Order: sequence, then structure tokens, then C-alpha cells
Amino acid sequence: MAQAQAQAAGGGVGLGALTKNADVMLALGVLLLVGLMVVPLPPYLLSLLIVTNLTLSITVLLIAMYTTDVLSFSVFPSLLLLITLFRLALNIASTRLILLHSDAGAVIDAFGQFVAGGSLVVGIVVFLILLVVQFVVITNGAGRVAEVAARFTLDAMPGKQMSIDADLNAGVISDVEARARRKSIAAEADFYGAMDGASKFVKGDAVAGLIITTINLIGGMTIGVIQHGLGPGEAASTYSVLTIGEGLVAQIPALLVSTASGILVTRAASERHLGASLGAQLFSDPRALLIVSGMAFTFGVVPGLPLSPFWILGTIMGGAGLAVRSHQRQQRLLEADRREVQQVEESQTVDSVVGMLRVDPLEVEVGYGLIPLVDEERGGNLLHRITIMRRQIATDLGVVVPVVRIRDNLSLAANQYVVRMRGIEIGGGVLFVNQYLAMDSGLATGELDGPETVEPAFGLPARWVGPGDKQRAEVLGYTVVDPPSVLITHLSELIKRHSPELLSRQDVQTLLNHLKEEYPAVVDELVPGVLTVGEVQGVLQLLLSEHVSIRDLVTIAETLADLGRQTKDVEILAEGTRQALARQLCMQHRAGDGRLHAITLNPRLEQTLAASLTQTDAGAAIVVAPELLQHLLGSIADQMGRAAAAGHDPLLLTSARVRRPMRRLIERSLPSLAVLSFAEVAREVEVEAVGMVEVEQYVAA
Repeated sequence: MAQAQAQAAGGGVGLGALTKNADVMLALGVLLLVGLMVVPLPPYLLSLLIVTNLTLSITVLLIAMYTTDVLSFSVFPSLLLLITLFRLALNIASTRLILLHSDAGAVIDAFGQFVAGGSLVVGIVVFLILLVVQFVVITNGAGRVAEVAARFTLDAMPGKQMSIDADLNAGVISDVEARARRKSIAAEADFYGAMDGASKFVKGDAVAGLIITTINLIGGMTIGVIQHGLGPGEAASTYSVLTIGEGLVAQIPALLVSTASGILVTRAASERHLGASLGAQLFSDPRALLIVSGMAFTFGVVPGLPLSPFWILGTIMGGAGLAVRSHQRQQRLLEADRREVQQVEESQTVDSVVGMLRVDPLEVEVGYGLIPLVDEERGGNLLHRITIMRRQIATDLGVVVPVVRIRDNLSLAANQYVVRMRGIEIGGGVLFVNQYLAMDSGLATGELDGPETVEPAFGLPARWVGPGDKQRAEVLGYTVVDPPSVLITHLSELIKRHSPELLSRQDVQTLLNHLKEEYPAVVDELVPGVLTVGEVQGVLQLLLSEHVSIRDLVTIAETLADLGRQTKDVEILAEGTRQALARQLCMQHRAGDGRLHAITLNPRLEQTLAASLTQTDAGAAIVVAPELLQHLLGSIADQMGRAAAAGHDPLLLTSARVRRPMRRLIERSLPSLAVLSFAEVAREVEVEAVGMVEVEQYVAA
């Protein structure tokens, strides 16, 4: 750790020193650029500098494309001057090598051979075209835009300043924010004014490039014929390749920087970079794309025109138009549904502010790609299946699951869903509407193709497969389910896990009201004479926390009515209720052979744990040394593994005194292990011991 901190500190110091000495480095860099014009360079070093120039130009272009605010790249005018000076210095250095040694490095030679094909005419034509594009089109346009932008920015400055003063006087903004906005306005005016002048650098660079290329060509041929004794044809062949290569390696970076300049001065205010803005605006109207597609197909059938290029383009544009139209239709449906839900909610509330404070007990938010699972018009049956799930949970646990509200959420990914309980996320996952989830429970005999994932409810490894691979996955031993079943299963497990939190006092009162219709004497005796609704709620929540069904509310109420006269301790009441539900508990954990497969505690260990019981604000707790706790949990986990290997689903059997504290001790580390006391085992149920937890070195003799 200390070494890592030292390295981090060293890196920070190095970066700080680099930033601190940036002005010195810049001054040295400018002097080196001037030195390039007078100091001869070897060809390999010139090639390295040419590649550096090309890389720097590409970097500047990409930064300009990804810039969302021109002021974030306000150094560009000065940078443009330095890049132009660097390029001119390379031109002079390459000219010196061409005229003196007929060799300007591998990069220039490669450009001359590859781009121009070794042809003087082709090279000159390509060079002149690049020059015209840069000088006539991009540079002139960018310069004009920069000039107009600078003029309008200066004209708008007084109005912007007055607006800032008005906001400051009205107290809308602070003094600090006002100074920052004034500084931003001044910086924007300075930037466009500097860009108006910086465009002249590019014009001058283009003219200089043309002159230098002409000098290289004429001077090189003259030196070749007069000094080196070459024939006119041989001299033209040698020096034309080098000259054209030198011109191209200079003009291509210049074209990139000119393009970056044009992008910056034509950039409108936007929160997104250029690529995202172009995509969103060019493909905003599907009608234009479909019309272009139709025109392309029409041109394809015109006699004399090639068929395939037009039809390929028509297919691409038509597909893009249909995709955009489908996406916009989905967005309109989502917006309409959202407005409808909002209107219904507003119409049902007297005070909109109070309505905003309401939190739904359960809600499922889905991305727009999962809407077909909910829309009954598209065959979605998710709402119906949620209703069936609520009935099943009511049968299993005896609780009434609140209504599950389903909402669309555009902030989610298309295939994502999130489950919330009272506004707090408790789970979620990703579904693919037209695919199936193939889960491997350990019995699969082959591999499947498809994206790997994890089943959200139980954490099993799984893959998403298409409809064509469903049958093959089933043959290989995978459990294959459809997306609605995945969501329903996950939602069901989340509801069961959080059922104690979902059970409100109003829910308990509703259950008691229903019970009172058939057993009025039991309810009248229990509430409010013996216990309050809140105390009954606490007992039911403790039962649900250990997945004990409260459906047999008659037995629970009668037991609480008897025990409630002796104590108001919720934990003691819950333990007594569990003993009254002994047959139900044994039925819940009984194996196929009708027996309970139990893990027991060593008697001496159990005595030690009982002696360590301490009363806390949260109830009785086992307080032991960390070493004993670690060995205890490890031994229990080991016995669970052995029982599972033997094909048993074990439970831990303890005395009634330590059952609840023991459950609290292991519930975080071993949440799936049920803990029963001997008093909770019905007389007719047979118990088979499949293991004993022993930690001898920590047990008192």
C-alpha cells in the first residue's frame, strides 16, 4: 500500500512538474521549429517528424469533432499557428534533402510512389486538387464563417451583458456566477476574432505549399541535369516522385487541420458531439429516407445506369427509414401511455402534491423493448401472469400481495427491467423478448451458442438462445423458459424474500377483519384486549422472515391470545406460535420419505452457546469469540455440504432456547438453512440425524 501511494505521489509530482514547466517547454518547442528551417536533418528523423505531423493533425480533427463547446478548445487559433509553422519547417527541411541528396526519407518516397503511382502528371493533379479543396472550399468558407461569427458575437455582447446585469440585480444569479458568465462571453468573442485571423495562416500555408512544390520540381530537375549529369527524363523521374510525395505529406495534414477549423467555427451549441448530433438530425424524418430509397430504386431501372449500386443504396436507406419510423412509433406509444397514466393519477387525487408523495408498494419498470410483454394487443400476458402469481403467493404464505404497478421507463436500457418496493430498487435484470433463457442446473451435457448470463432469481448460469435452438437445449438437459416466466419467477422470489417488509399494519388489519367474519370470538379476544395490531404485525413479520406461512391465521390468533397475557415480547410470542404450527413446519421441511433430515449441535457446544446468550435491544443474541464463531459457521457449512452430497435438504435442529438466536447468528452467512427447535417437531414425524456440528477445541469440558 505504501509503495502504491508513493508511486501515485510520484506520478502526481511528475504531472505537476510537467504542467508547471509547460511555458518553458513551449518556448523551446518554438525555437526547435525555427531550427528545423536551418539545421539539416537526416532522412529517418524527417520521416519521424512527418508522421508526427500527420498524427497531430488527426488528433486535432478528432478533438474538434468531439467538442461540444468551442470554448473548451479555445487554444485552437494559437495551435493552428504552431502547426502551420511546424509544417512549413518540415517543407523546408524536406526541400533541402531533396535538392542536396535526392533522398527525403521513406515516408515521402512512399507517398510519391503509392498515391501518385510514380507518375508526375497524376501526382501534380492530385496535389492541385487537394490544394484547391483546401484553399478555395474549406479555408475560404471557414474564414467567412469565422468573420461573420466574430461580428455577430461582438454585436450581441452588450445585450448579453445587460441580461447578466438584470439577472444579478434580480437575485437570480450570484456575483461569482455573473463574473463567470461575463468571462465566458468575452472568451467567446476573443475566440471567433482569433479564428478570423487564424484562417489567414491556412491560406498562406496553401500558397507556400504550391510555391515550395514548384521550386522542388524545377530546382531538382536543374540540379539533377547540371550537377549530377542526369538526363532530363531520369532527372524528371527522380525528382518528380520526391516532389509530389513531399507535397502530399504536407497537404494532407493541412487539409485535416483546415477541416477541424471549419468544424469548430460552424459548430452550433449542443450538448452532444458532432457525430451524435448528425445522427439524430439526419435520421429524424423517416419520410425523407423512404423517398431517397424510392428514387434510388428508380434510378436503378433507368436504361444505361448500373443496377446494383442504386439498389444497394435504396435497400440501405429504406431499411433505415423503416427502422426510424418503427422507433418513433414506439416513442409515441410510450409518450401516450405516460400521458394517460399521468392524467388518470391527476384525476384521482385532490391535491397533486399529496399524490406525488404516494409510493407504490410494488412496481416493475420496463424498458421500451419489453413493452410487448405487457401489451395485450401484441400478445403480452404479463399482467395476467402477475395476477396468478399473487394468488399463488397468497396460498403459499397467507399474505395478500399488493397490486404490482407496471411502468415504462425510458431511462432504462431497451431490454432492462427493475423491481422497486416503495420506490427502492430491490432487483432487476435483462430480458430478450424473442429469445429463451436456457439454464444449466448441472445436468447439461453439451454447450450452447448464445450470450452468457445469470438467471436473476437463483443465480444459475444460463444462455439466451433463439427459438431455433430451444428444442436442442431441452435435449441437452437445459431448463428452457420464456422471458415472461423469467420475470415472474424473479418477481415472485423477491416478493417472498421481502414479504415481512410488505406486510403493513393495514394489511394485518385487513386479515383480521376477514378472520373476524368467521371467527369473531378469536379476534375480539385478541385485539385490542390482549395485543395491539402492531404487536400482531411484529409476530407475523418474524414468521414470514423465516418463510413460515401465516395462512393458518386461526391457530396463530388463538396462540397469541393465550401467550399475550403472559408477555408482550414479540420474539417470545413468535417462538410460541411456531411451536403451535409444528405440523405445518414439519410438512414444509419434510423430505420425500416423510422424515426430517436434521443437523444437530454437539450437546456440549449447545450448552456453551446457551451460556453465551446475552439480552440486547434486538432480543437474545449469542455472543461468542470470533474464533468460535468462524469455526462454528465453517462446521455447519461443512455438514450442509455433506448432507447435500447425500441427496438431503437438511435443516438445523436445536433446543428451543437457542433456536431464535442461532437463526439470527447464521442468517447472513447461511440464509438457506432452516433452523427448527425440538419443540417444533410434531410427535408423528420421524427425525433422521445426518450430521452433527462439533467445535471441540472451543467447547468447555
